[in-house]
Amino acid sequence: MPTLGKKSLAELKGVHPDMVKLVKRAVEITAQDFVVYDGARTIEEQREYVRRGVSKTMKSRHLVQKDGLGHAVDLVPWINDMARWEWGAIWPIAVAMAKASQELQIPIIWGGVWDRAMQQYPCKTVKEVQAAVEAYKFRHKGSDFIDGPHFQLA
Repeated sequence: MPTLGKKSLAELKGVHPDMVKLVKRAVEITAQDFVVYDGARTIEEQREYVRRGVSKTMKSRHLVQKDGLGHAVDLVPWINDMARWEWGAIWPIAVAMAKASQELQIPIIWGGVWDRAMQQYPCKTVKEVQAAVEAYKFRHKGSDFIDGPHFQLA
C-alpha cells in the first residue's frame, strides 16, 4: 500500500488541515502511489512558476490564504522511483481524492475540472473523471490550463 514519504509530509507543512486529511486518506485508498509535489508556496515561488508557465495565476490557492495556510496541493504519480506527469496514473489519484472528499465531507476542486467541486459531478471511476474533463473542455473551448495533479479546497 502506498504511503507518504518524508518529502511529501514536508510539503504538507503549512497546508490547511482539511487538505492534509484528504491527502492522507487518498494515499490509503489508491493503488497508484503519488508524491505531494507541492503544497504551500511563497509569493516568490509562485512568481517563478508563473514566469516559467507552470502556473497561470498569482491568485493560486497554493499561496498562504487569510487563515495563514495554503489550500492546495499538487499530487504527482510516483512510478519507478520518480515523479511522472502521466494522465494514465493521474486518473486513479483523482478518483481517490474524490472518494476521500466524499467520505470526509470536505469539498474540493480538481484542476481537471475547474468550474465545479468534485461533489457536483460523477467521479467514482476513472471513466467518470475522464468524462468530467472532456465535458469541462467542451464547456470551456479554447486554451485552458487543465492541471491534473492540482487539488484545492472548494
